[in-house]
Amino acid sequence: MTPRSSGESAHPPAAPPALPSSLDLARAATLDPVACLEELGVGEEGLTTTEARARLDAIGANVLRSHGTRPLAILVRQLRSYLLLLLVAAALVSAFLGERTDALIIIGILGLSVGLGFFNEYRSERAIEELHESIRRHALALRDGRLTRVDVVELVPGDIVALRVGDVVPADLRLLEAVDLECDESVLTGESAPVRKQVAAVRESDSPLDLPSCAFMGTVVRSGSGRGVVVATGSHTVFGRIALRLGERHEETSFQRGLRDYSRLLVVVTGLLAGSIVFLNSLLGRPLLESLLFALAIAVGLTPQLLPAIVTVSLATGSRRLAQRQVVVKRLVAIEDLGNIDLLLTDKTGTLTEGRTTFASSLDPLGAPNASVLALALAASEAVVEDGEVVGGNDLDRALQAAPPSSRAAPTGWRVVARVPFDHDRQIGSALVETPSGERMLVSKGAPEAILARCARVPEAASATLDRLFVDGWRVVAVATRPAEGFASVDAGDERDLELRGFLTFSDPPKAGAAESLARLRRLGVTVKIVTGDNGTVAEALCRRLGLEVAGTLTGRELEAMNDAELETALGRITIFARVTPEQKARIIRAHRDTGSDVGFLGDGVNDAIALHDADVGISVDTASEVAKDAADIVLLTKDLGILADGVVEGRHIFTNTIKYVLMGTSSNFGNMFSAAGASLWLSFLPMLPTQILLNNLLYDVSELTIPTDNVDEELVARPAQWDIGFIRRFMVVFGPISSLYDFLTFGVLLYAFHASETLFRTGWFVESLATQTLVIFVVRTRRVPFFRSRPSRPLIATTLACATLGAALPYSPAAGLLGFEPLPATLLGTLAVMVATYLALVEVGKRAFFRAERRPAGPLARRRPPRERRLHRLAARWSSARRRPLAEI
Repeated sequence: MTPRSSGESAHPPAAPPALPSSLDLARAATLDPVACLEELGVGEEGLTTTEARARLDAIGANVLRSHGTRPLAILVRQLRSYLLLLLVAAALVSAFLGERTDALIIIGILGLSVGLGFFNEYRSERAIEELHESIRRHALALRDGRLTRVDVVELVPGDIVALRVGDVVPADLRLLEAVDLECDESVLTGESAPVRKQVAAVRESDSPLDLPSCAFMGTVVRSGSGRGVVVATGSHTVFGRIALRLGERHEETSFQRGLRDYSRLLVVVTGLLAGSIVFLNSLLGRPLLESLLFALAIAVGLTPQLLPAIVTVSLATGSRRLAQRQVVVKRLVAIEDLGNIDLLLTDKTGTLTEGRTTFASSLDPLGAPNASVLALALAASEAVVEDGEVVGGNDLDRALQAAPPSSRAAPTGWRVVARVPFDHDRQIGSALVETPSGERMLVSKGAPEAILARCARVPEAASATLDRLFVDGWRVVAVATRPAEGFASVDAGDERDLELRGFLTFSDPPKAGAAESLARLRRLGVTVKIVTGDNGTVAEALCRRLGLEVAGTLTGRELEAMNDAELETALGRITIFARVTPEQKARIIRAHRDTGSDVGFLGDGVNDAIALHDADVGISVDTASEVAKDAADIVLLTKDLGILADGVVEGRHIFTNTIKYVLMGTSSNFGNMFSAAGASLWLSFLPMLPTQILLNNLLYDVSELTIPTDNVDEELVARPAQWDIGFIRRFMVVFGPISSLYDFLTFGVLLYAFHASETLFRTGWFVESLATQTLVIFVVRTRRVPFFRSRPSRPLIATTLACATLGAALPYSPAAGLLGFEPLPATLLGTLAVMVATYLALVEVGKRAFFRAERRPAGPLARRRPPRERRLHRLAARWSSARRRPLAEI
């Protein structure tokens, strides 16, 4: 192998040493290729497998950071709550003042609470680690003298790597070959224009990014091809040093914004309530420490401590279920966002079709069979056969090479002198070829519309042939030539005055089950639109076969002539976008988002990276280009719309179960804490001791841990839903007072019917409040009649009943005296049971009246932001550049 730029070469001699010397990329750029290879200790055959393994052991893996689980960091996050730290401080003060029993109880309860959070977050972190380990990226490296697919994690300095269009550069490379090579370095520089690369050494530069003889890790090959030797890997690369300084940054999702808004609401309510308790109890002459402990316990009771755990457990459980269905989630919160989409934009190849492109026929312009057209296309093909395997090129080139020998007359003795690589703007790829007789010609092949536009003359019969092929649903490539005597190189400007030689047809049959998957997405309220580089007539024929109604087709050329307002107006009448460029795909996505849609985009090519980034949810496949997989939020191991529909349902399950926790906390829990605060002002004693409130809160939290396993009613996943803080506030205002009403009724029964002492009062109310707080989940989890028309999951039934029963049994246990309880008379226990039952019945009646008044769609929070509000949220999120944090910190 020889370093070259458009034909130049260099042959390194010498056998490589075991390990390379330390070579800085900036210095490597100033060395000629031969000297660079010698310094890195690599020969023309590349590294051997043994040498590569030795270097990997000595230098380390090609990764920026480990995704390993760090238990200590998780524990620190659990202790980062200021309320918990204040309670610890108060417990220490209690111990100092002699109240050691109370202090031990508080510390014990807090320890259990922290342990619970730690256990659940640890499990979630492990799930994330497993997801990262399941996503692999590969590079073509020269090992043992042959190109081999190597996991990029295993690349080491001295590896010689091949670069092709669409590749993400896997390490910092000193280029050895560069054929019309251009790289998009916007990830490092912010500049959108691709940078031309060269092999020739450069002078020393003040900027570490001004190295045209090098390719940087994380940049994308936009055109051309090349080879380079790895100089630096992992955190030693330019990209790695920047990434480690900045950390991971992600745009805040709508789900995270909803969690933040809900948390802000509770912070305001908790702050006002706790502050009022301390102030008013101080005015009444109550001990300051007792008032402070009581207020802090109330604050803890109102704080949704397990909300992060519920969310992470739900997301981790969902990710595991999706992994079993061949779906890998790169970011857990993307599962919920997938459930929100109401529009899916997708290519047809491999999604609606089998994705196995097969060569069908070679035709002249009149439609008659003609093998010479195939021979010309093979001469200019970018795919080659190595050791019986077709490598390189696009799917159409590979299909040509895989055609049966009987159908092709591959030219012998022809050689490619120069190329103009295919790109998605021109939709053409060309090669300057030389025949055995020394004649040179330019062979161009690509989209028929683009080829015909560059032909000097197009027979009418050729247009008729093309129309017939499109209507029949064939994928078609046109082939044309022109003489090129005396040409040593070619560029896109030479693709003119062509002579049409004929057409190549390819088949890609509809995928089994695609029609049912489309129907299922339609039932889920997800509209499917096709965004394709293929001809619109071909896409329409496929949609008809699959039962997808086509409202209209818009071509890239027609799209280019529209302004943004015209495009937004036309969107409702369009199902297929045909012959579109990468920039147009991104524009289509932005236009749909501006009209209020939540957009999912499924793409797998290098030309899809921009669109994947701009979509609400970017979805790619395991066989996609590396840049597409990097840009995606979700990776499908099998390109199947049915699997994607499973993901949509899973996302809606998670959202619905999260909302169940929220509604449960804003009904009886909020009411009980408000009652405790109010009762403390007119009773001569605290209605519940701080330790009892904390114990109540712990048991309540444990009962909710199984909410992620709960069943979800069909109507709750039939349509997308989003956070609506106004709805939560109204729910709190209606159902909180119902809970408080029953609390004050309980106070009256305890004081006037049973003449309860302080201890009996606290015991009775502890039992009643815990029962109402936990059992209300069976009512608020569904809009149907509980149990009869909507059954909760068995784990939820078990934990809820167990916690309520444990709360009722504690007064009769040996720990009763330590916790400040005493046994309840049987008549009082029966009375409380009747009151709990009537409370649940009243909540059911109130629920029906509430939802009738709301007149909402099926989802409990199905409000969708108006387009302007959605745009403002996205702009704010993008400008904020906030560092992504674990859900436990939200």
